[in-house]
Amino acid sequence: MNIVIVGGNDCMVCRYKNICKKFDRKAKIFTQVPGNFKSKIGSPDLIILFTNTVSHSMVHCALKEAQKKNTVVLRSHTSSSTALKTLLMDHFENINLQNHHDGQIYVR
Repeated sequence: MNIVIVGGNDCMVCRYKNICKKFDRKAKIFTQVPGNFKSKIGSPDLIILFTNTVSHSMVHCALKEAQKKNTVVLRSHTSSSTALKTLLMDHFENINLQNHHDGQIYVR
């Protein structure tokens, strides 16, 4: 399973990858807008948005691609390693999260 993380901090990229690796997942991480972002997202099984540290254009593009490819989107306001671990644990253990709406899961 592949995960795309949109947002977060540049200094946390290695941590994000290591956390995903502990869940036996590969991660692509975009902390800044690359050229041709839309095509670089690919076809992940899961998109995680760190909403506090991401531009509106990146969110819009990621959500559009997720909708096209029927990809699950998880959102977190914070971009800490604990927030990522919590999102992944809850998602993979099929625990009901707060405010499930329209195929997107919002975590406070």
